[in-house]
Amino acid sequence: MSKTTGNTRTGFYICHCGTNIAGTVDVEKVVDYVSKLPNVVVAKHYKYMCSDPGQEMIQKDIRDQNLNRLVVAACSPFLHERTFRNVASQAGLNQFFFQMVNTREQNAWVHLDALASTEKAIDLARSAIFRVAFHKPLEQKKVPIHPGVLVVGGGIAGIHASLTLANAGKKVFLVEREPTIGGHMAMFDKTFPTLDCAACILTPKMSSVKNHPNITMWTYSEIESVDGYVGNFKVNVKKKPRYIIEDLCVGCLDCIDACVYKEPRFFDEFNQGLSKRKPVYIPFPQATPQLVVIDPETCIDFKSNKCKKTCVDVCERKAIDLNQQPEHKEIEVGTIIVATGFKPFDASGVPYYGYGVYPNVYTALEVERLINASGPTSGEVVMRDGSRPEKIAIIHCVGSRDKNTNLWCSRVCCLYSLKLAHLLKEHTHADIYNFYIDIRTPGKMMEEFYYRMAEEGTKFIRGRVADIYPDLTDEVHRRLIVKAEDTLISEIIKVPVDMVVLSTGLEPRADANDVRRMFNITCSTEGFFIERHPKLAPVNTFTDGIFLAGCCQGPKDIPDTVAQAGAAAAEALALIDSGFIELEPNTAFVVEVDCSGCKSCVPLCPYSAISYQEDKKKAYINEALCKGCGTCVASCPSGSIKQNLFEDEEIYSEIDGILNYTNIYEVSECC
Repeated sequence: MSKTTGNTRTGFYICHCGTNIAGTVDVEKVVDYVSKLPNVVVAKHYKYMCSDPGQEMIQKDIRDQNLNRLVVAACSPFLHERTFRNVASQAGLNQFFFQMVNTREQNAWVHLDALASTEKAIDLARSAIFRVAFHKPLEQKKVPIHPGVLVVGGGIAGIHASLTLANAGKKVFLVEREPTIGGHMAMFDKTFPTLDCAACILTPKMSSVKNHPNITMWTYSEIESVDGYVGNFKVNVKKKPRYIIEDLCVGCLDCIDACVYKEPRFFDEFNQGLSKRKPVYIPFPQATPQLVVIDPETCIDFKSNKCKKTCVDVCERKAIDLNQQPEHKEIEVGTIIVATGFKPFDASGVPYYGYGVYPNVYTALEVERLINASGPTSGEVVMRDGSRPEKIAIIHCVGSRDKNTNLWCSRVCCLYSLKLAHLLKEHTHADIYNFYIDIRTPGKMMEEFYYRMAEEGTKFIRGRVADIYPDLTDEVHRRLIVKAEDTLISEIIKVPVDMVVLSTGLEPRADANDVRRMFNITCSTEGFFIERHPKLAPVNTFTDGIFLAGCCQGPKDIPDTVAQAGAAAAEALALIDSGFIELEPNTAFVVEVDCSGCKSCVPLCPYSAISYQEDKKKAYINEALCKGCGTCVASCPSGSIKQNLFEDEEIYSEIDGILNYTNIYEVSECC
């Protein structure tokens, strides 16, 4: 067989990948076979084809041998397809005259039989060589990037990402559903392992967000819809009515004092229900913005229209508007950062711990508010029954590492349990018992923090708590019995305590699926948003231009959250500063002359890339939205939709190369 039949001159290269491929596949045998195929001019193997010497070897052969097709058998195309496309491009060959064969993940790593694995590698190589002959010289299209950025979520992740982008001169829209930014961090007293005041760290950043000229901050607002594509997103935002004219309110709080409810009557959400608030309220003293909110669910005027409206009368600036309606804003941005955070595990989901049954069983977040100087008791640890604890049990992994609740480790529970042990001992001088499965303290200074807590006298008991019940023999103190197995001494122990703290894990927010659908991103089975690659693209999503930051992607502590927020901001900056994004050309397109206008493809597209042109009575595919999934191609009854890099000739020849070797070059007119 002649190697130069037709106009196709193919170079084939197989990588050893150290021993990842060569340990199972006989690469020399593959090269020997491929070198005899028609139109194969060069066939070589090399230990690390993706290395600089490997790439230079390919480029030299392209120039010297006048190659016009390239096939590389190596690892996953997801990992290195772009690498070898660039090799082709730098050597003057259109980068889409290239086909990659996955001989590592789909062959060497999944087979033990070296002979069969080698034969499979030969079949895969042959099919790629047959296929690449039909490739066309495609070009990547460029889409301009709008310089604006939307950040969804005003916790520490959203705050840090917004400030990073704004300080780089980009216009940022920060949208937060709560009346104030700050998120969960605003509820904490101190942060581990340094025991810094959380408010002292967070409040200056909150103020910077409010006062930054490049940040438009919309609190008490929600995203209603997201349309468009990378570089050109159109977002509709609904600003819920505060019943306060924001431009007039100066945060004097006179309206709260004047409310007809002289005593607070309604559970304070920020204080986890440990205190009460009025219908007119501000979430916490350092709230940003410093604007009150009127709760229509509890305000008399909204319920019966019989309120004296003293709050309206006392406001000298006439800032209260009880007829205020929601506002709708439409903005255009080029990139989006999703930082919607997490929710704590609902401790009532583990009934044998007695949360909601015994008044002195608390969640960790409730204790954070209890020991906080701005909390409901001004930092005094006074329990619901009015007493002060002398013995406290802290139970780790509530809602984590448990097949009955959540299998994952929430990463922060061990460390915040140690922090709470220190703070509770500092406030109460009580005996502290930590019931744990394993102590997990990864990160800088974390192990040292654990030893410090042990030296302070905190008692550590290794064992899962099986039950909590009242001590019926103690009628005075109404203590609780914590029953557990101490696995270090292999004994069942019962510890009487006054107070139980449940270290609840981190979960995805309840509306994570709604958010996923709105932004066209994906969730894991647990409900956390999935990144494009866990190692190489930990903040990117599979939707170009949308990035993840913070605990919406998975449980993490504050330093890791801030680091990821900075990474997401950097990815957005890189995209914006490039001015445009190059789109993969493996998109579908409509051959209009064959299109019958049946519209069957329109609802099937998962990316909303297909529209119907009423004037032409034809379907139209927006290349910027198309991700090349092929759904429309497979479903089109008239066969009028085709897809670049997956046209019939390419697929049929690839199948022919796999199943039944024939010399297609002698019968094809394409070459």
